[in-house]
Amino acid sequence: KLNPLLKPAHVQARLKFANDHLDDPEESWEKVMWSDETKIELLGHNSTKRVWRKNNDEYHPKITIPTVKHGGGSIMLWGCFSAHGTGRLHCIKERMTGAIMNGAIYREILRENLLPSVRTLKMKRGWVFKHDNDPKHTTRATKEWLRKKHFKVLEWPSQSPDLNHIENLWRELKICIAQQQPQNITALEEICMEEWANLPATVCKNLVETYRKLLISVIANKEGYITKY
Repeated sequence: KLNPLLKPAHVQARLKFANDHLDDPEESWEKVMWSDETKIELLGHNSTKRVWRKNNDEYHPKITIPTVKHGGGSIMLWGCFSAHGTGRLHCIKERMTGAIMNGAIYREILRENLLPSVRTLKMKRGWVFKHDNDPKHTTRATKEWLRKKHFKVLEWPSQSPDLNHIENLWRELKICIAQQQPQNITALEEICMEEWANLPATVCKNLVETYRKLLISVIANKEGYITKY
């Protein structure tokens, strides 16, 4: 997995986040609704495939992973989860029509999917919403919308996708997709929805229960990266 590129300010923010939350009780992480977006490609480029080759074999057809120059297409997904299981998965249709994903589209996604996910997962009063610092998440209008809804938002360090355990679930989802090899975008979306719903709640619970270990790893590294934990 690629580490994010960290500038000194990012390192300090990550270390501060880890130290600030190191002694948080496990129950506090159980109140978090983690969210993120990801892109899923049609031709199975989502799960890592290593191809070993000698220097002079760089373009040998037998050891090159086939790709289609103009791409087989992809979908963009928004999803969320908590310690109680996966919430809704939303396929961002606007992207397919060439529309740019912006704050207004993002707020509509939250409007349609966030509270229903909170209710489905029976999250109690005092739950906390986690999203990253993507510009569409942090526009004034989006912040105001969240404030009016009285949603508490977890303060998040920039350049830190690796601190969001939903990345582990995206990886699981992409492995499932690569194994099933859907042949078109419709099938890809259907399989994504099915496999996301089937991700075991125990996996989600375990990710949340091990979050303190991840924070310890960030602190131990001193450069802000995650070491194996």
